[in-house]
Amino acid sequence: MPAIIEVTEVQKNYRVGKVDVPALRGVTFSVERGEFVAILGPSGSGKSTMFYVLGGLTRADSGHVVIDGADFTRLSDAERTRLRKSKIGFVFQKFNLLPTLDAKTNIDRDYFQRITDLLGISKRLMHRPSELSGGEQQRVALARALINKPAIILADEPTGNLDTRNSEAVLDLLRHSNKELGQTVLMITHNPEAAEFADRSIHMRDGMIMDPAQEPHLHPKKD
Repeated sequence: MPAIIEVTEVQKNYRVGKVDVPALRGVTFSVERGEFVAILGPSGSGKSTMFYVLGGLTRADSGHVVIDGADFTRLSDAERTRLRKSKIGFVFQKFNLLPTLDAKTNIDRDYFQRITDLLGISKRLMHRPSELSGGEQQRVALARALINKPAIILADEPTGNLDTRNSEAVLDLLRHSNKELGQTVLMITHNPEAAEFADRSIHMRDGMIMDPAQEPHLHPKKD
């Protein structure tokens, strides 16, 4: 079975003044269907740029990004938008909730009750984001990512603004969506402890993959 995510020799530069600054330098890796993979690296390593390229939110300068058989680099903007909506659920560090809508309206209705019960937010659905804790906001954001049953969950520093208890709860939920709901999860993080929740890690530094063999974790995962 082909990989659900295939990244081949991806390069991305940003223009700063008159200088091109490389963010991604020939990145190559793949993610199998049903895997939970962490892209781990410090600030400035290129991992967040990789997130935006994988999600079709920005274009690579060269190389190929194939999502479930479709090459993002060969699609029009409209085609990328359709693919993104049908295949990918996003979880952002800053939640990206609409502030004037309550939690219920920030989530679609398909299998609504199951997801909100699973995430423990059923009793908070009439509250607006400003009335929710950081952990509750992130759970609403996670529900929104899960609700249309996307094949892939892309999570960008999903625990970055959370305390230890809420961080662990969100990571448990991501793992649940992976193991119980069958969704492929790719999580961007700078935190090695968060990465331990994944099946394996891909290490990035200076826009490059540092462990091309992508060995599984040496430490046992938490159950």
